[in-house]
Amino acid sequence: MRIAILQYSPTLPTPSTSKNNVSIAANFSRAESLLMREERSGTLSNIDLLVLPELAFTGYNHPSLSAIAPYLEPTADGPSTRWAMRTATRLKCTVAVGYPEAATPTSPNGEGDGNWNTAYDAQITADKSTVAHNSLVFVDAEGQVVAHHRKHFLYFTDDNWAKEGTSFYSGVIPIGNGGRRVKAAAGICMDINPYKFEAPWSAYEFANHCRTAKAKIVVVSMAWLTRLTPSELLEEAMRPDVDTLGYWIERFRPLLEAAGPQEEVIVVFANRTGEEGHGGEKVGAVRYAGSSAVVGMRKADETGSVHVKIWDVMGRAQDGLLIVDTTQPAKFDVKRKAQTEENLANEEFEQRAAVETKVEAR
Repeated sequence: MRIAILQYSPTLPTPSTSKNNVSIAANFSRAESLLMREERSGTLSNIDLLVLPELAFTGYNHPSLSAIAPYLEPTADGPSTRWAMRTATRLKCTVAVGYPEAATPTSPNGEGDGNWNTAYDAQITADKSTVAHNSLVFVDAEGQVVAHHRKHFLYFTDDNWAKEGTSFYSGVIPIGNGGRRVKAAAGICMDINPYKFEAPWSAYEFANHCRTAKAKIVVVSMAWLTRLTPSELLEEAMRPDVDTLGYWIERFRPLLEAAGPQEEVIVVFANRTGEEGHGGEKVGAVRYAGSSAVVGMRKADETGSVHVKIWDVMGRAQDGLLIVDTTQPAKFDVKRKAQTEENLANEEFEQRAAVETKVEAR
């Protein structure tokens, strides 16, 4: 399978109404220019799957519902979805893109059907009567919407404006242009963490969902933060944030244990780069970790040793496309010998401490 991740830094729209459309247009233009550069070189030919970050064209760090309201899009029918449709048919691949969804609160399931005609609909207000979601839409090579996921576990930032989705996604979707259908799971960023950072570290809610669903490919669209300073990010811009990548892999431990899948599961981590202000008093300015990667995971071998493939990983401040072919050897192989129960307990304690540190930092 040939997989591409578009990692870049979308510009957060300014509070000035006169500049809002300019900012969004610049994000679409930037994404197109990065894609076209690879198209001209021929490296995007025969791509099966293209994945973009969370809230790929609107920026992530919106402090309130009223702040993000002008950019909410009808369910699988707004500018982001239409861009995905055009891109999917042009590249003849499946495209996944994150976007902010406006869903009307009148549908039978209470989740909304997203039939607002414009992003500026008068029904969008600054209170919780508006149903908004942080969502991920999949479009196939023929330009048809084939899957949709609403972020199930919200982070501090989108908890300011979004409603939780009811579950994680899994389903069979077409991948690429050859009619291949693959069992997939999908999540958005915080979905891979313990619920609200309050659930036990070892609950592994999303990873266990992927294992139970028997997913062959897992797509995680992200706007994952980093605690690195701007100078630290730029100092080694082309180097990945190894701690962040290690954390992501750890959150999929159920795929690596004895009860994990026999066949390899491909996990796509599509993160963004850059820095954003706004965020309100609760969040403030934020920076992103980049380090998008395509990783292969399967159950531990008969000795209990773990083997993780990393086909490739991007730099922490690198804009561009990561393109991998999972039929080819991975660039990195991470092997870890079987651990004793005491070592595992110590490691879990250390990981739990890391989560608590993240919470305190917010």
